[in-house]
Amino acid sequence: MTEPVNKSVEESPPLTVLYDGACPLCRREIGIYRGLQPLHSDAPVCFADVSDAALPLPPGTTREQLLARFHVRGRNGELLSGAQAFLALWAALPGWRWLALAGRLPGAAWLMEHSYRVFLRWRPTLQRWASRLEPPAPERPGSHDNAPR
Repeated sequence: MTEPVNKSVEESPPLTVLYDGACPLCRREIGIYRGLQPLHSDAPVCFADVSDAALPLPPGTTREQLLARFHVRGRNGELLSGAQAFLALWAALPGWRWLALAGRLPGAAWLMEHSYRVFLRWRPTLQRWASRLEPPAPERPGSHDNAPR
């Protein structure tokens, strides 16, 4: 499910998570976040799968750019990526706020960003491993090779 990203500021949710729905790692992580209620009921967190070609993108961005790193967009349109994006999301979710608070410690956000960049180098390999662990997609009716003809 995708939600529009190019809404007016008044209509926009406080935080929109822009994620790669084609990535098995990203889908799992976003699934965890989606299951949580935001800390403030008047401040929903919305999720937009930027791998969906029909999804309008924030002005000044490309799909390639948004798929390469984790991004969140605030109500004011500010686009955060990498560690700063994770910190903004974690600050809005119960059970994760402590990580956002830890990210405010001197040097913590810098360390998180550099760790994230190392992860990004390994992401393609990890994606391949994660895709092998996913259950096979359900078969569509009539897709059997040995079905009667």
